[in-house]
Amino acid sequence: MSKIEKVLATGKTHTTHSVVGGHNGNLDIVLSSPGSTQPAHVFAATQPHPKAEQLFAGAWSACYTAAVGLVAQERNIVLPADMAVDIEVDLGQTGPAYFLQARLTLRVPGLAHDVATELAHIADSICPYSKATRGNIDVALNVITA
Repeated sequence: MSKIEKVLATGKTHTTHSVVGGHNGNLDIVLSSPGSTQPAHVFAATQPHPKAEQLFAGAWSACYTAAVGLVAQERNIVLPADMAVDIEVDLGQTGPAYFLQARLTLRVPGLAHDVATELAHIADSICPYSKATRGNIDVALNVITA
């Protein structure tokens, strides 16, 4: 696996999961453009021309968020209402070759850090997008509980 020397573009997502009456509710994904504080794309309405990195990050974040929910349910962990997943996917180059790399951040305010870290890693082990990228691209997995 090669390290990216120069990042050319980054697709960012912020995914939240709402649970209504004990059942899975809506999944909200916001895509942003590099250098902009305003969302570039919100999956609640169709916007033209999102970058491939944004779409990949959005699909991955939806899958990973669902995996977090499944693991939490299996382990009787109550997720905070403001749980979120941030995924950034970089397209970059090393010499003439192109590569991807990613950063996943699970945000679970108020959850014990050791519990949240275990939850994040188990969800990563069952998420099909995480499985597909494992060993193929550099991925950093972060947990924030504050």
